[in-house]
Amino acid sequence: MGKASRTIDVARVIDARGLGPFNYRLIALSWLITVFDGFDMMMISFTAPYMRDELGLTKPMLGNVFSAGLLGMMIGGFVLAWLGDRRGRRQTIALAAVAFGILTAATALARSYEALLVLRFLDGFAIGGMLPLAWALNIEYVPTRLRSTVVTVIMMGYSLGTALAGPVTVWLAPRFGWEGVFVAGGTATLAIAAALFVWLPESVRFLVARNRDPVRLAATLNRIDPGLGATASDQFVLGDEARVASGNFRVSQLFTGRLRWITPLLWLGYIASTLAVYFKANWGPIVYEDLHFTRDLAAYVSSFSGLMGAVLGLLLMRFTDRKGALAVAFFPALAAPVLLLIGLVPLSSTAFLVLSVISTSLVGGAHFGILSIAGIYYPTAIRANGSGWATSVAKIGGIAGPILGGMVLASGLPVVTSFAILAICPVVLALAAFGIALVVGREQRATAIANSPAPSLSPTS
Repeated sequence: MGKASRTIDVARVIDARGLGPFNYRLIALSWLITVFDGFDMMMISFTAPYMRDELGLTKPMLGNVFSAGLLGMMIGGFVLAWLGDRRGRRQTIALAAVAFGILTAATALARSYEALLVLRFLDGFAIGGMLPLAWALNIEYVPTRLRSTVVTVIMMGYSLGTALAGPVTVWLAPRFGWEGVFVAGGTATLAIAAALFVWLPESVRFLVARNRDPVRLAATLNRIDPGLGATASDQFVLGDEARVASGNFRVSQLFTGRLRWITPLLWLGYIASTLAVYFKANWGPIVYEDLHFTRDLAAYVSSFSGLMGAVLGLLLMRFTDRKGALAVAFFPALAAPVLLLIGLVPLSSTAFLVLSVISTSLVGGAHFGILSIAGIYYPTAIRANGSGWATSVAKIGGIAGPILGGMVLASGLPVVTSFAILAICPVVLALAAFGIALVVGREQRATAIANSPAPSLSPTS
């Protein structure tokens, strides 16, 4: 007689366990691909001075090259998020990684401003949805209490990539030209893409939400919990979220219930944070050079700031897992006055370097905060679209940052004034995070009241 089928709550199975070998392998794969995502994002900034000298690019041209990649990421994010929720996280991530590696290496062939624009746009398109899809995949395999922490650990790979871009460029560009940096990045990305095809799993929550492949679903659950004994004949449910229709995604789903407040606040804060991050990432090395610091020092200072931002982001996560969006407001509230001080008060070279590292580290740490909560408020059936749309809409700030930076630096204003203008961004992020915390807190209080037992009326003696 066959084994009787059971109803298995996949959410409960995942939430009841800590992190195991399965999770560590998934985190490592996601971490590796984000290393080269971050490397690609920053190496265009560090190779920009070499490109400018060799191809005769002006600052506005460089701003457009930076923004072309971000425009591609914005559009690619919408497309890949839709594919990720419709076709699956695993396949979409792996194919995007292959395209990303090929296009990064192909950038070495660019010999004109126009070719750089096209290649950076296509490269950005391929990269666009990889990060939110990696977040969604990992979120769906870890307990709720660890989601923000795991997303931040994955993004540490991104920060390591951005930190490596400066030293690697300083090492490779004088020997092999700026082209060698792109070839190295593209080749390494293709190697990681091959590993994704072999070892990256599909999300079990996605398979449940889409009623797909019970054989693979049961096998994956048994890898997570060897004692579970799941079979394809079992019924699988997600007990921690209301069922969302698995048909075609509609944007209106991102504004249903409490999301009607959370989504616009998330987008607003994410846009502001991304503008600040991409401004400092793309223009930081050139700003330092314009202030008469050496090219090598500019590269190392920018890389160190990126690494410190990652460290601050990781420190923040234990508070974010417990306090939610309220913790996200902390670093931007500190960053704003430091940026104003740099931009408005005359400083010595040493003081400027120290404060610029502090400010950019705080901006980076704040960015980790907002991206760590980008996908946690959305149900499984639309999580890739929720985080993907947030990340893509945020690229409005990423596109505007390099362009506005180019305009400010070409305007004749003192270079340090750009830091004071940038202070607007963390203020907006702090207010948005605080607003999200209010919405979530109000819902949690209402749920607690609704679930509390009614008072009993006992007769008096």
